[in-house]
Amino acid sequence: MKTISLFLLLFAFLSSTVFAQDYAIQQLENSPRHHEWVTIESNNRTLHNFVVYPETSEPAPVVIVIHENRGLNDWARSFADQLAGKGFIAVAPDLISNTVDGIEKTSDFETSDAARQAIYGLEADFVTTDLMNVLEYAKTIKAGDGTFAVAGFCWGGSQSFRFATNAGDAIDAAFVFYGTGPGDQQAYSSVEVPVYGFYGGDDQRVNSTIESSEEAMNSFNKTYQYEIYEGAGHAFMRRGDDPEAPSDDPNVMARNKSWDRLVSILNEL
Repeated sequence: MKTISLFLLLFAFLSSTVFAQDYAIQQLENSPRHHEWVTIESNNRTLHNFVVYPETSEPAPVVIVIHENRGLNDWARSFADQLAGKGFIAVAPDLISNTVDGIEKTSDFETSDAARQAIYGLEADFVTTDLMNVLEYAKTIKAGDGTFAVAGFCWGGSQSFRFATNAGDAIDAAFVFYGTGPGDQQAYSSVEVPVYGFYGGDDQRVNSTIESSEEAMNSFNKTYQYEIYEGAGHAFMRRGDDPEAPSDDPNVMARNKSWDRLVSILNEL
C-alpha cells in the first residue's frame, strides 16, 4: 500500500508540474503588460479569452492565438504575453472553456490529459464557430489597427490552417506551428490569405502531411510558405521556451528563429 501511495503521489506531482509550467507562470507574473480575461457568448456557452496588450502609443495588429491540445495552459498564455511584448495585441481563446460540465477554464481540469480529452471531443465546426466569434470580438478592440491574424500550435496549428479555409479575407494571414493541413484537398481552394508554416525536422508525423498541403495550395495558386528547423521536435516553441534549456538545443534555436520569422511577417502585413 505504501508503494502504491508513493507512486500516486509522484504521479500527481509530475502531472501538476507539467501542467503548471512554473517558468511560464513566472514569466507572466513578471510581465509589465496589461492582461485581462474577456468573456463572449459562443456556441450557447461562455467562452473565456485571455487578452494581452502591448505597451505602445500606436494601434496594433491583433493576433488570435490558438492553443495546443493541452488547452489554454500557462505556456499558451505566456506565449500570448510574449507576443504582446513584440508589439501585437494577443487574444487567446480557451476553446474548452465550459465544454465539460463544472469546468469553466483549462486551469480547472485536474490534468493536461483531461484537458486533451476534452479538446478531442470538440467538433470541427464548433471550433470554427468559436474562432469566428472571437474574430468578431477582436474587430471591436479599439486599440487594434484593423489587421488580423491567427497563430496556432499543434492541434491549434491544424485549427489555424483550417480557419484559413473558412475565414475568407476576414483575416490577413494564418501561422501554422507544427499542425497538419485539412485532409480534404478541395478545402484549400477557399483559402484567401497567405499561410506560413513552422515545423520541426524531427516531427515526421506532421511533416509527412506537408507535401499534400503544398500540392493542394499550389494547385489553387495559394501562398503557402514554410520552414523546417532541423533537429527540432514537435512543440519546439514550448520546449524551446524553457529558460533552463541550453542555447544550442535544437528546440531553442528553432524557437528563436521562429520568433524572428513570425514577428517579421506580422510587421509586413
